Amino acid sequence: EGLEEKYARELEECRSQFPSEPPVLGDEVLVLHFKEGIQMLKDAGGEGVEDFGDLNTAQEVELGRLVKEKHGVDFFVLHQYPSAVRPFYTMPNVEDGRYSNSYDMFLRGQEICSGAQRVHDPELLRSTIEGKGLEVETFADYIKSFEHGCEPHAGAGFGLERVVFLYLGLHSVKQTVMFPRDPNRLSP
Repeated sequence: EGLEEKYARELEECRSQFPSEPPVLGDEVLVLHFKEGIQMLKDAGGEGVEDFGDLNTAQEVELGRLVKEKHGVDFFVLHQYPSAVRPFYTMPNVEDGRYSNSYDMFLRGQEICSGAQRVHDPELLRSTIEGKGLEVETFADYIKSFEHGCEPHAGAGFGLERVVFLYLGLHSVKQTVMFPRDPNRLSP
């Protein structure tokens, strides 16, 4: 909030080199259930869209386009991803375990943050590990850390370079990184 006013000069300089329009953020954060996002993609004739599958990059970009068209915003949250596509430590939704208490935030159709409530109960943790076809013993120390008690908790990870890249409407995230890395450039 206020970024366009407070940093108008800096944004003008960036946009003089890399033309873009400010993203439309909206007054309220748009939150869509994963099912709603999937239905929007299906209604638009999306290829390979699965009710309980993950979204690929092309599907995310298309969903961003559809959200902009329908709701008029470039920023939205997609929540309650299918449990099957999230890590074992992601808390299943208590009302429907096929979904999880997790979300991704999107800007201009691309993910800028992924987050979730974490499983804090050791028995549920064992169950989710087994449900993913993993060996419980592999995670014995991790599980043991929860046996002394742990409050419900959550975590999220923002990609700040991705936020800048998408906010400014740049062509590549590499334009926001001082020393971008890829298979052909590992140093500096």
